[in-house]
Amino acid sequence: MTLRPLGDYLATLRAATPLVHCMTNYVAMNSTANLLLATGASPAMLHAPEEVAEFTAISAGLSINIGTISAHWADAMLTATATAHEHGVPWVLDPVAVGATRYRQALCAKLLAAKPSVIRGNASEILALNGLASRGRGVDSTAATEQAVDAAIALAKKNGCIVAMTGESDWVTDGTQHYRINGGHPLMPRVTTLGCGLSALVAGFVAANREAPLGATAATLACFAVAGERAGSNAQGPGSFQVALLDALYQLTPDDLTTFSQLEAIHGA
Repeated sequence: MTLRPLGDYLATLRAATPLVHCMTNYVAMNSTANLLLATGASPAMLHAPEEVAEFTAISAGLSINIGTISAHWADAMLTATATAHEHGVPWVLDPVAVGATRYRQALCAKLLAAKPSVIRGNASEILALNGLASRGRGVDSTAATEQAVDAAIALAKKNGCIVAMTGESDWVTDGTQHYRINGGHPLMPRVTTLGCGLSALVAGFVAANREAPLGATAATLACFAVAGERAGSNAQGPGSFQVALLDALYQLTPDDLTTFSQLEAIHGA
């Protein structure tokens, strides 16, 4: 199946302004909200177990990020994802540092039972989530690309979802169709929480393009790649890059995204 022009997914996002329920970590809340607003989605940050089911049911999309997990947040996330599954709300799992502790692994196993629409992580996280040995250090990605790509494909098939694996080049797969996205800038890993914000933005794109989660996910990663490249051309360092990235996402047009995306279909992966 051929993807639509990537700019179409961005145009749909901006027309819909989807409400994205973000259950993310303390470090990422502000930056994630700003990234969503700059691109065209509407963020909300709720974590209380007493209200997440009610709010998830009225949201367009849900983003789950386990970065600063604790017991009451874990319970709330399980409630939110169960609600999303019940109400057909697309949701994204960001398994931050899942290979670091048994607690994170056990939680992610429970979250996977609620059938995420998309899993977004780096190579080490994808390997760990797929049950392979990985020596990933925290939230950094140090895994071999070929092994990680195989793990991403296997994870997508096993869970019936899209897997987006980000790094120097990004990969998106539904287990059958595979795409690589190039671009971005070397300063991106120097700014914390960009991956967290990207996962939430994937939730927004998929919420606005429910019939095409693979294309929506590829378009999200391409947005970051194109905007990151533009931001880096003017930035003097990580601080100015972060501001420039928000501006670049805000200024990015659907035509820009279609024209400047470096998207490549991968056959035989």
